[in-house]
Amino acid sequence: MVAPGIRFRGSAALDGRALFSGLELDLKSTGWTCLLGVSGVGKTTILRMIAGLETGAVLHGEITASDGAPLGDRIAYMAQSDLLLPWATVRENVSLGARLRGEAVNRDLVDRLIADVGLSEHAGKKPHALSGGQRQRVALARTLMENRAVILLDEPFSALDARTRAEMQELAHRLLKGRTVLLVTHDPAEAARLGDTIVVMTEAGVTEVPPPEGPAPRAVDDPAYLEAQARLMMLLRAV
Repeated sequence: MVAPGIRFRGSAALDGRALFSGLELDLKSTGWTCLLGVSGVGKTTILRMIAGLETGAVLHGEITASDGAPLGDRIAYMAQSDLLLPWATVRENVSLGARLRGEAVNRDLVDRLIADVGLSEHAGKKPHALSGGQRQRVALARTLMENRAVILLDEPFSALDARTRAEMQELAHRLLKGRTVLLVTHDPAEAARLGDTIVVMTEAGVTEVPPPEGPAPRAVDDPAYLEAQARLMMLLRAV
């Protein structure tokens, strides 16, 4: 599986009102791009457009992969909410995509992914019996089960407590190695910790900001990480 880069060019309007114009965004192959911005600037709209999901907005432009092939069946999407089926077990939720498509479920792969996210002893439980962090781990395993080259993450850890969020960031970064990842976030700390490329989006457009030195995920006490976090926060507050 080769993870392509993605090029987004264009303008979008919703009910005749411009959301953004002249946008240029490049997702590097096999890297994490963090799209950072305050609420309402169009971050989720961009992510959903790349995913081919309904947004209500009209795009005038193009979204293309670096290899020229269609993106549709190479994308997996992980939302802010875990979106687990409450009546289904962890195993059933992880295998949901294959079951909805009428495909044979690779049960060995399901169990391996559940083990990867540390939930083997909870595989037969339903969502109500899990903590918030455990539910997000199920959602991550379900995303990985799709085995796609491009992963789109829409603030998937924002509802978690600080410790669980840090653990989920590290887990996701490890398990999504080699994929092209777009993480939409409003959190400067998350962008500074995870981004190979950091793009700040405002009403005026997008600005690429150099990430901290060193590989992600960066240690939470790394001076370069802390400096980048502060720089990103000041950039957001200056808008």
